[in-house]
Amino acid sequence: MNIFTQDATLDDLLTIARAKFTVAFEPITIDGRKLEILQIADMSAYLDQLAANAQQKQLVLPFWAKLWPASTLLSYFVQRLPAPEGKTLLEIGAGLGLVGLFAAAVGFDATISDLSEDSLLFCRINILKNGLAERARVRKVDFTSDRLEQTFDYILGCEVLYREDDYRPLSKFLLRHLKTDSEAEAILSTDYTREAKKFFQYVEKEFLVQKKLIGYAAGKDNPDAKERCLCAIYRLKPRKHQ
Repeated sequence: MNIFTQDATLDDLLTIARAKFTVAFEPITIDGRKLEILQIADMSAYLDQLAANAQQKQLVLPFWAKLWPASTLLSYFVQRLPAPEGKTLLEIGAGLGLVGLFAAAVGFDATISDLSEDSLLFCRINILKNGLAERARVRKVDFTSDRLEQTFDYILGCEVLYREDDYRPLSKFLLRHLKTDSEAEAILSTDYTREAKKFFQYVEKEFLVQKKLIGYAAGKDNPDAKERCLCAIYRLKPRKHQ
């Protein structure tokens, strides 16, 4: 079954997901807005299963399946962007699609992308579960090599700066796929310890970069939550568009 078609129903896609994973919907509330997000129910058990099955093969960790703290922060941030109606947004390296889902929920026209087929399956399920099919879609995108036929008002990415080999192609992708008006921008979030200095040294010739550190309580809707996170938001505007 092709998950990219409109023919696949929520039940159809859940059947596919459940054949491979033990899954459950979890409510995620950010800035007062709640969405139901499909996740692997027991990540530790799943990782143990992967390790046992890998044997002599290289273990490929499912980074797409983790809800990174920086994605929570970026989901909060995107809900505070001005005038979403009529604005297009692309989330790259989307994982579970949290940022794109919250963007669509407030009115953006969102394309949620990743390279992982499993990621896109979960994202499409989350779109349907939350009634966002009119404003959100999934697309397989490799931001290190793909050329899309569309440009966007915003390109957002969470924790996409962990490979130095990707820095140059990512910079080119952002330049190529942002609209040419002065308001278009890329917004990236990362844990503050992953500074990716080489990336920002590289892009400063092409982009005006603003950085802001923001701290928040993880799971703040739970009064017993004690974990504190500090993340960085980077806003990149092409110099040639200013």
